[in-house]
Amino acid sequence: MDNYLRVGVISRTHGIHGEVKVYPTTDDINRFKELKEVILDTGKEYLPFSIEHVKFFKNMVILKFKGIDSINDIEKYRGKDLLVTRENAVKLAENEYFIYDLLESEVFTEDSAKLGVLKEILTTGANDVYVVETEQNKEILIPAIKECILDINLKEKKITVHLLDGLL
Repeated sequence: MDNYLRVGVISRTHGIHGEVKVYPTTDDINRFKELKEVILDTGKEYLPFSIEHVKFFKNMVILKFKGIDSINDIEKYRGKDLLVTRENAVKLAENEYFIYDLLESEVFTEDSAKLGVLKEILTTGANDVYVVETEQNKEILIPAIKECILDINLKEKKITVHLLDGLL
């Protein structure tokens, strides 16, 4: 899965002509307008699907795939992930990262003490929050702000943080 990034999850069918409602897992819902193809993760295999058209309804994306013309053809994929290759992923700005690339990174304080491992990233309105699991199976919540996140090294899967007063 390292080569793929999830952009959405098929939540349900839409109508009887093979359209699906997709819950987007990307920051920019409009990126679906540019997509020509997605890869469906069935759990057993990856199936490429060409996108015929895209519509938007509230916070959902409605997709129609080429060659899928019936509700019966697509219903079995409800709850499955839609992926893109890294080449088709959105281009990131400096100091932006894909969540998937950060997960399982070791987290250290600025004086090289190991805090734990990054297990989850919570997306909130103000800023993301890194959930670090310690060796004692406790959680430390660290806001993803420049005052706290000092360095991210993707190659070494290492994050250096500054703990503000009150975080522990």
